[in-house]
Amino acid sequence: MEYIEPIRRLPDGTIKQVNPFSGTQVWTVPGRGNRPIVSSAPAPHPITPARLDHYCAFCPGRYLETPPEKSRLLHDGDDWLTLTAVPAAELTATTAEFRRVPNLFEIMSVDYWEENHGYRPSAEVRERRRAYLAAPEGLAHVMQVARGKALASGMDPGKWESLSDDDRMAWARNFFDGGHDVVIARRHFVDGAEGENELASSGRLTPEEHFRFTHYTVDAMRELYDFAPDVKYVAVFQNWLRPAGASFDHLHKQLVAIDEVGAAAQREHDRVAANPNIYNELAVNYASDQGLILAQNSGAIAFAGFGHRYPTLEVFSTAPVAAPWEHSAAQVRAVSDLVHACHAATGAEVASNEEWYHQPRGFDVPMPWRVMLKWRISTLAGFEGSTKINVNTISPFDLHDRVLARLIELRREGAIAPMRLGAECTVEKDLLRYVSR
Repeated sequence: MEYIEPIRRLPDGTIKQVNPFSGTQVWTVPGRGNRPIVSSAPAPHPITPARLDHYCAFCPGRYLETPPEKSRLLHDGDDWLTLTAVPAAELTATTAEFRRVPNLFEIMSVDYWEENHGYRPSAEVRERRRAYLAAPEGLAHVMQVARGKALASGMDPGKWESLSDDDRMAWARNFFDGGHDVVIARRHFVDGAEGENELASSGRLTPEEHFRFTHYTVDAMRELYDFAPDVKYVAVFQNWLRPAGASFDHLHKQLVAIDEVGAAAQREHDRVAANPNIYNELAVNYASDQGLILAQNSGAIAFAGFGHRYPTLEVFSTAPVAAPWEHSAAQVRAVSDLVHACHAATGAEVASNEEWYHQPRGFDVPMPWRVMLKWRISTLAGFEGSTKINVNTISPFDLHDRVLARLIELRREGAIAPMRLGAECTVEKDLLRYVSR
């Protein structure tokens, strides 16, 4: 395979990039890297106290507007406790720091899995559904959410009233099963917020809260791989703010079990098969040679990414394991702390996508767990569509300098976990140990 230099500087200052894994082409032209980033957060209108926990369907005062929980994570002092299948009558007895619910409008429905793969729900799922619906509160909850789903899909209210019980229940088929989940954080706004722009983003969690958020998501990811034998990959992502695809400006992650790995992942597989050390050579080693390293701790490393259509921060696990659920708590914490720091340095007002990447089921090549944080600060237009050359207004070098300066401030303030920053990092060659497992 022909080698293409990932980053090239032209005499006029233009920086041309090619992503070594996807082949994405990116140009950054001079003079645009220090432009201010326009806030995507809501306007700073005063928060209505009576609506504090009711601003959106993900808020803790509106538990009955999402499908029945699969589980919730509680925080009591130093203790964190997971509760599963909480009955409707007990939803308000505790306050969930994070809760896992089926996505109301799933990408791949239960019908998809049944009709294409012969999927059948397990005895455990059937019993949980039976028990929840046996309680009057549970049945009322399910019918309320099913009605909301039907009306949001375009059904006339009068039509809903004319449906039989079985037809109404059909709208709730994925409420106890399925392969598309949402992990929802408790707060819509930061504690003590006065304006609607003071959103509780990932970077405004404490490092401990972010670790629990990450670890809870890892556990959900592992369970979704067991959802059906035909699951080939579980996509994990976080859309922050509406320009990045979020339905609500409320912190949440999504997990989607799919039956294919996708063409991009297959191309990446072929590149790794040709060179198993490629993530060291063309990711971390190359980023270090280019002076793009941002932060490092005992189990992960972060750098300003290159060859992305949006400004991107990348965090790689350096652990000698592949799947996120194979990581120890300390190894998950290492990744979480750097991802949290990247979010904090990005700021809550910047629309972003957090994307997780890992070795899919059935792949015979080693791939490290890595997380990318992409700033959705531009809109693709006709030039990108017709040429497939992306114009990124912030170069990797400008991104590095901007984020590193903010990370230094955050560490000084004690807002992020302890870590080495910039020149303090010691990046020995082939730091990633995924190939040695």
